[in-house]
This record gives sequence, C-alpha cells and structure tokens, in this order.
Amino acid sequence: MSNTVRVWDLPTRVFHWALVACVTGLVTTAQLGGNAMVWHFRCGYTVLSLLLFRMVWGLLGGHWSRFSSFLYSPATVLRYLKGQSAPEHSIGHNPLGSFSVFALLGFLLLQVASGLISDDEIAAAGPLVKFVPNSWVSNATHYHANIGKLILLGLLVLHIGAILFYRFKKGEDLVAPMIRGDKQISIAVDSSRDDGRSRLLAAAIFLGCAALVAWTLGQTGS
Repeated sequence: MSNTVRVWDLPTRVFHWALVACVTGLVTTAQLGGNAMVWHFRCGYTVLSLLLFRMVWGLLGGHWSRFSSFLYSPATVLRYLKGQSAPEHSIGHNPLGSFSVFALLGFLLLQVASGLISDDEIAAAGPLVKFVPNSWVSNATHYHANIGKLILLGLLVLHIGAILFYRFKKGEDLVAPMIRGDKQISIAVDSSRDDGRSRLLAAAIFLGCAALVAWTLGQTGS
C-alpha cells in the first residue's frame, strides 16, 4: 500500500531552487568578471541570506527538513554503505545524502564568508576587507578563488551524479519531490507541516535574515 507523504515543505523547496539559481549566477559572473562582479556580490549576499534562513529552518521547519531528521551517526552511515538501510532512509535525506547536504551548506557558507574578506586587487573587494588583517585577506582571497571554488564544484558534480545514479540505477526520482513536495511511501510516516502559518513563518524568517545581511552591509558602507 502506498501513502502520499509531504516530505519537502514549500519553504524548503523555494530555498533549494533559489540556491540553485544563485549558485549558477555566482559561477557565471565569476567567469565573466568585470562589470558582472556587481551581480556576483549580489548573488553572494542572497546566498548568505538563504543559508542563514536554512540554518533556522533546519530547527523550525517541516519534519523532514529539520536537521534532526537526517543527522545520522557514523555507525548508521556505515550500515547504509553495507546495504543495511532502514525504510525511513528513503523518505528524506538518506545517510549519504545528508553528508552531501551538510557538506554543501558548510562549504557554501565558508565560500561566502571568504568572499566577504577577499580582494583581487583589481576591481573586486569584499565589504569586510577593511575590518580584518591583511594576512586574513590574502588567505581568504587564495581560498575563495583557488580552493573553495574547486571544492564546491566537486561537491556539486557529486550531488548531480548521485541524483542521476538514483534515477537511472535505482529507479528513484529525487527531483520530482523537490518540485511537488510529495513522495509515494510504502510505510506510514508523518508528513512535514506545510500550511499557511508555517509558510508565513518561513517568509518572516527569511526577511529577517535578509534584513540582517543588509544591515551588516550597511554598517560597512557597502
């Protein structure tokens, strides 16, 4: 018997696709350089707002969007790799998927943070450069342009590769639920809360995060 379960609430889905769009914009504008760097910074500020939102929503969001629902122990990950998966692993993020999510969020946050204190000494300088020592600026610039970028690109390739693997090898479509929100599940589990009140809460949280980023930038004169 199949049950329709709301796995990904609307705020999580909007966050996901907005992040995809912004990261695409970051990669594109970084390659173009020049005047496109204005939009590079704008995309970066938006990503920072989105990441702050996701950290809060990981505590207050729908059940399957909460970090507690996909924070697995090393032993669980090891059993999963051995093929000993539990039924609930097929609902939200499985143990390997959770590693990918946490890695992407962590390195995206590090990439944005390093960008805020980077200076290419040509035309683009982060808004917090003047508040940190020159050695920090130098290290952050090197990391942002040469290390962090490659790590993120590698994680994105692995993420897309995993989606394709599950789609064509295991017959599991991971993209459709992130669009529609629902999955057909063979076991009885609770759906994520996804009603008008939770969506208004998410909107308020995101606006608060965006306002915090804007206020911080305002203090720097950016």
